[in-house]
Amino acid sequence: MMTVEERVARLAKRVAQELPSVGVIGLGSGSTAEAVVRALGTRIAAEPDFSAIGVATSMRTAQLAESVGITVCDLSEAYSIDFGFDGADEIDPELNLVKGRGGALLYEKLVAEICRDYMVVSTDEKLVARLGTRLPLPVEVVPYGWVHTRRRLADLGLTPELRGGKAEPFRTDAGNVILDCTPGDSLDLLALAPQIKAVTGVVEHGIFPELARRAAIVDAGGHVEFLVKA
Repeated sequence: MMTVEERVARLAKRVAQELPSVGVIGLGSGSTAEAVVRALGTRIAAEPDFSAIGVATSMRTAQLAESVGITVCDLSEAYSIDFGFDGADEIDPELNLVKGRGGALLYEKLVAEICRDYMVVSTDEKLVARLGTRLPLPVEVVPYGWVHTRRRLADLGLTPELRGGKAEPFRTDAGNVILDCTPGDSLDLLALAPQIKAVTGVVEHGIFPELARRAAIVDAGGHVEFLVKA
């Protein structure tokens, strides 16, 4: 049996070889996406003609990318992104996603929405029959009056908890806080997504519907399978 680290390393190497050598690449955040960034750095070192530049979804990813030789530009400098990759916390059969455990969901979604092609990379533990069954849903909210935003989210049937607690709340790169929201058993997160976004104080939620066109999934034995959305 392979360790998670060994599986992710194998997945990252395969995905890095699939990435285009020219154009603009969206660089995801989180442990699996970071493994792909490192593998891409190894590929760049071996390919002098590699000229693609990256758009990072977090300050951490930008620093990592630059450290392994990837040229990074700001999202505002990219009219579009040819190919993007990122991890996920949940993946349903239609490749709808829940993201945000790493806290970069706002920037991740900004990048994902302008990718011409977007791939989710993950271990098979993240595959679920229905979103909201594995982990709470991250919702990024403005710090000002977050208690009232929490109450409004609770009115939708969610149970929100401030990430990090009141004493030391987690802060995103944009300076916001995150409410991790456990959905009720009967809630359909895909259907609820517009209502969550409409709550005053909510900046963004971690539901990523209809964005991933493909997925690279590694199983317990280290086999990597590429899935394409019908």
